[in-house]
Amino acid sequence: MSANALYTDLSDYYDLMCADIDYQAQSYFIHRLQQIFGNKGNTHLDLACGTGPHVRHFIDYGYQSSGLDINQPMLDRATIRCPEAQFSLQNMSEFVIPEQVDLITCFLYSIHYCDGINKLTDCIKSVHHALKAGGIFCFNVVDKNHIDNDSFVEHSAENAGSLFTFRSGWNYSGSGEKQSLKLSINKATADETFVWHDEHPMVAVSFAQLKEALKPYFEIHVFEHDYEKITPWGESSGNAVFVCVKI
Repeated sequence: MSANALYTDLSDYYDLMCADIDYQAQSYFIHRLQQIFGNKGNTHLDLACGTGPHVRHFIDYGYQSSGLDINQPMLDRATIRCPEAQFSLQNMSEFVIPEQVDLITCFLYSIHYCDGINKLTDCIKSVHHALKAGGIFCFNVVDKNHIDNDSFVEHSAENAGSLFTFRSGWNYSGSGEKQSLKLSINKATADETFVWHDEHPMVAVSFAQLKEALKPYFEIHVFEHDYEKITPWGESSGNAVFVCVKI
């Protein structure tokens, strides 16, 4: 089953799959960074917005928020959650918006959905073009050189009489520009159990490579992957939040 098919089939359960994510903390963290590093404007675009949980929080913070995603069932749910927002079916590597915005975000490591370094570079160019002067691009990312193929995260949640167990982890061969996100979903009811396995192809990049790709377009600031406090990256961890100011 392809990544798109799995996400389409399970769009009803996507929010359940992400139930342990603190969307409010993530959104507020970026809002604070926009006040510090950005132009303090209130127009916002969320790349790979999914069902719109981050967009909802940015609207509540006073932003004129919008989102894009490549999955229409996700956008349908985002529209229900955020009727005030504008959503579009687009690929973040090559997107066009009618007016420039002050802030562009890409949460949940979704920047890695760019298909290879060239597509990642196209995304960076598209973001730069879509930002106003002094606008910022914020995203979280994993360094391919720090991936532990044996590490994974798992959580369970109950819904409509079923117990769901979600498990995901990165996998990188050790060379090249491709890594994958391995995902498994177990749905257990009183009578039967369903299991989905999938592998999402993603771009593999080091922080050094990423900085080189961003450098022509942005002033770059890197922070520890901690949404509770703003701490400069200590250059040892493999997860970070990048804050990129348009130049």
